[in-house]
Amino acid sequence: MDLAFFTPALSLSLGDIAEAAGVSVPDGFDRGLLIAGAAPLESAGPADLAYMDNARYGEALAATRAGACLVSPRFAARVPAGTAALVCRDPYRVYAGILGRLHPDAMRPGSLFGASGVSAGAHVHPEARLEENVRIDPGAVVGPGAEIGSGSAIGPGAVVGPGVRIGRDSSIGAGATLTHALLGNRVIVHPGARIGQDGFGFAMGASHLKVPQVGRVIVQDDVEIGANTTIDRGASRDTVIGEGTKIDNLVQIAHNVVIGRHCVIVSGVGISGSTTLEDYVVLGGQVGVVGHLRIGRGSQIAGSSNVNRDVPPGSRWGGTPAKPVRAWFRELTTLARLAERGAEPPERES
Repeated sequence: MDLAFFTPALSLSLGDIAEAAGVSVPDGFDRGLLIAGAAPLESAGPADLAYMDNARYGEALAATRAGACLVSPRFAARVPAGTAALVCRDPYRVYAGILGRLHPDAMRPGSLFGASGVSAGAHVHPEARLEENVRIDPGAVVGPGAEIGSGSAIGPGAVVGPGVRIGRDSSIGAGATLTHALLGNRVIVHPGARIGQDGFGFAMGASHLKVPQVGRVIVQDDVEIGANTTIDRGASRDTVIGEGTKIDNLVQIAHNVVIGRHCVIVSGVGISGSTTLEDYVVLGGQVGVVGHLRIGRGSQIAGSSNVNRDVPPGSRWGGTPAKPVRAWFRELTTLARLAERGAEPPERES
């Protein structure tokens, strides 16, 4: 990694990392060995930590020069003799936690200006209320009645509209805009996101009459919203993003949508108005969801699918239109067989 962008905040010993993984340091290795950074298997050196839990990288594991490697039990035998094998059940999750300790500045957007407090080039309305330790970069605008909690950072060019409330330890990326919105604690909004603008509402006719959108956007604690994602405010009730939900870049969430807790929504998804996602739903990339539907708790929708009816809880669906995966796979298999038959030359008559 480029140290100009990601300088480790500290060094950890092999013993520290083993303790975080809940394992012992392997025999023959020094607990005090300093691990200064993290790197992929292919490029890791003796002072680096790597991880491995995917069979595709078996050859890279066997050739790695990493000082230590977090590895799942089934691959432990392939770790080279010079690398400390830290065998654990979930190497990637442990690796993520260690990486967060080494690079806390990569966990959420911070001040791009190195600002402490309100920069001289920021525009904060006198009626806005800021708690202590709020950082605001040049070019940011904070409107009247806005409230920002302690430990939060507002990036350059970001706009926090009138009456918007942002909880503590939240981050608003460069160029993002927030209007008609209430955000909880530890919310991350990446650059260019648009939250709280008009929903797409018109009374159709010979001329289309605009329907005023008078709801809000409610974003609960620990939500992350990707770059250039748009979340429309409600028409007459609120658009809600539930606690712990993670939303990728370039997602469109329409008015009155309610998303439950700990959902995962991947890039390119479009969710039409008044649809509800219950808790722990996963939508793969480029999924389209028709309006006024309910996707049940824990359901998973395969990428590029189109959902046009309610999905029962705990389901795995895919296709266009989306259907249970077994039916979808049968359909694809049948079409493939028909295509193969159609490609065969006709039998000659004797």
